[in-house]
This record gives sequence, structure tokens and C-alpha cells, in this order.
Amino acid sequence: MKAIWLVCSLALAGEVSTQEDCSYQSVLNYLNLTRINEMFTATRPVTDWTHPTVVNLDVYLYVILAVIEKSQTFVPFVWVTMEWNNELISWDPEQFCGISKVSVPREMLWHPDLTIMECTEDTDKIFQKPYIQFTHRGSVSIEDGLRVISTCNMDVYKFPFDTQSCVITFLSMIYTDSEIQLLPASNSSWLTRGSQKYLQTQGEWDFLNISVAKEKVFFNGQRWDSLKYTITIKRRPMLIVMHFLLPLLFFLILDLSSFLISDTGGEKLGFKVTVLLAISVLLLILNDILPATAGRTPLIANYCIVTFAFLLLSLLEAILVKHLIERDATAEDPPEGSHCKPEAENGNECSASCCMEDAAAVCERGRGSGGLRDSVSDAQLLQLAARKLQVLRRSCLTRMAGTGQPRLPYWEGVARRINTVYFCLYLLAVCSFLLFLVLEWTA
Repeated sequence: MKAIWLVCSLALAGEVSTQEDCSYQSVLNYLNLTRINEMFTATRPVTDWTHPTVVNLDVYLYVILAVIEKSQTFVPFVWVTMEWNNELISWDPEQFCGISKVSVPREMLWHPDLTIMECTEDTDKIFQKPYIQFTHRGSVSIEDGLRVISTCNMDVYKFPFDTQSCVITFLSMIYTDSEIQLLPASNSSWLTRGSQKYLQTQGEWDFLNISVAKEKVFFNGQRWDSLKYTITIKRRPMLIVMHFLLPLLFFLILDLSSFLISDTGGEKLGFKVTVLLAISVLLLILNDILPATAGRTPLIANYCIVTFAFLLLSLLEAILVKHLIERDATAEDPPEGSHCKPEAENGNECSASCCMEDAAAVCERGRGSGGLRDSVSDAQLLQLAARKLQVLRRSCLTRMAGTGQPRLPYWEGVARRINTVYFCLYLLAVCSFLLFLVLEWTA
């Protein structure tokens, strides 16, 4: 009976042992991996301190949350995967029913203390997996979703047709390059395709590519390994074009069309002043859009300033033309040749000019005032009227231009010539400036 009981006990113990060997806990017991075992959490997991821990890193862009030009801040949500080797972990899967991978809470194993150099605020771990995985060969992997608030050196010269490249640099704050070596797990093309596949939203930006490069960081005579991920994005300009660039161009076209308005009235001046005030409002909007930059002045700022200058010069030219036209109306002594001069002939003729008056009426006035002799006959009066009509005819002919049109007053003619020349120069300058902007923006 004792022999039978002993055999049954051994069989039952073997069955229990077999069941335990097929559980994850049996692996942890074999490794002596517990929450309080500091061997796995306190230091780098190497058997020889001269062995560097190689960390393979991948970063995928998941969401572009914000790009703030005023503060030059780039806020992406990235997916980070890390993998390294733990020399303290190994087992034979055949001894544990083929178990080759185990997941444990994050705090049970050491993991690299990687940080982002460009962060301006604490990194918010929006999605952090509570478990960490390791294999029977000691390969440990971890994944994190990070909301990064980082600084980005932006070049807004071609705003809103600009392309920005923002950098996210990962490095260890404690371990030098002799202790931790960072390597990219994937190349730039693979990271770009992966980011384009999983990218959820981009806002007003288009994601172009992501590139990775390994660099050394020197500080206090020591070197650190770092991985530099450059995310290149391009702005979607349609909103700025429709709400800012096109209205500004329309105001410029309206100013060009104002040259068709008559210069004699005040409507032209009022129209130009209204357009100039509208440009001033757009300049206030531009001040809220553009960031403060110490580099080159953005093209859109030059566009606004030069357009404002064009309209200001156009207004000044309209004021000058208006002044010259009104000078003819107020001048007491117009220049020579602008109208007939008084002429005095013999005592038998009228003493006042008859150029712009009816000869017979003038002579009747002269006769009433005693300016003609009483002995003048009707024939002599007719001869006098004929001579005055000839003087009137010569005077009118001198006021005819070569085209057969009446000659304008002197200052009005000068004003029209100035207006014509200025319009040609103005149109040429506007077209040249717009062509320059298009070439710069598309370069």
C-alpha cells in the first residue's frame, strides 16, 4: 500500500510541476523576476559594465496637433518604439511549454531614460502601455505615444507658401555613448511610409517626410549618443490666399481702375482714401498672423507694405492733378497763348477785346459809351464787325490742336500728361512687383 501511495504522489507531483512549467509565472520564478528585485530595475541590465546597451529606436508621426508661429512651437503626437537587450534574461522555451515571450508591468524592468532636447514643457504620455515585453533571448521592447511640445526654428520668409522642418532629438540624460548607444531601427523612407499610413489628421499642414540621423552631443567633456528626427511639413495656403492675398490684390486692381474716374470732381480722391483705409485694416490682420522674426522680412509683409505705398503714391498723384486742374479755374493771368489777348486798333475800333463776345454787341456797347464817332456809317460798322470776326477766327484757330480738337487750358494739359505718364509707370511697377513675388514664392 505504501508503495502504491508513493507512486501516486510522485505522479501527481510531476503533473503539478508540468502545469507550473507551462505558466508565465514559472518563467518569472525561474528568472527570479519580482517587483522588489532591484537587480532588474536599479542598473543597466548587463553582466559586464563595459558592455554598452544598444537601444534601437523608431519614431512615427501620428497627429500634427498644432504649429504656433508666434511662439515657434511645434506640437505633434508621435509613436515611439524602443528595443534593447537585457543580458540578465534568458531561458529555454522548450522547458516552459514553448513560452518565448512574456509581458510584465513596466516598473519590474529597467528601461532607458530617453528624453527630447527640444521639449519646452513636460512630455505628456497620452498613451502609455502598462506592460513591457521581453523574449527568451533577452530582447525587451516598449511602446509609448507622446504628445510633444517642442520648439521649432521656423523660416516664414515664404509664408503662406512655406515649408517647415522641425526637429525632435532623443538622447539619454544619464548614460554616455559608452553606456548607451542609440541606433535607428528603420531608415527614413520606412519611417515616412509608416507615418503617412497611420497619420490621422494634419490640420492646415501637409506631411512631407521624416528623416533620421545619428549625432553626437558633447557636454562637459563627455559624449552622448542622440537620434535626430526631422519632420518636414508644408503649409496649406488656401485659407490665407482667399482671406488675405486675393482681397489685397483686388484693392490694388480697384486703385488701377480709379484712373478712369474724372479728375475734376472729388469722387476720385474719396475712392482712393477708402481703399487706403481698407489696406490699413488688412495690415492689422497681418500683424496677428506673422510671428516676430529676426531673419528676412516675409514676402507677404513686403507685399502689404509695397501695396500700401503704391496706393499712397496714387493718392498723392490724384491730389496733385486735382490742384493743377483747379489752378486754371482760379488763375487771373493764364499763360501766353491760352486765350485771345486784348488788341487795340485805331480810334474807329472798339477798345475791348471781341474774341469771346459777339462783335455786334461789343460795338453797340462802344457806340452807347461814345467810343465811336457819330459820323460812322453803317458800312463802316459792317467793316468793323468783319474785322473783329476775323480776329475771333484767328484766335479760335490758335486754340486748335493738331488733331482738330480744342486745346486744353495750360495747367489742365500738364495735369493730364502727368496722369498718363504716372499711370503707365504705375502699371509697369505693379506688374513687375507681382511677377517678383510669384517667382520668389515658387522658387
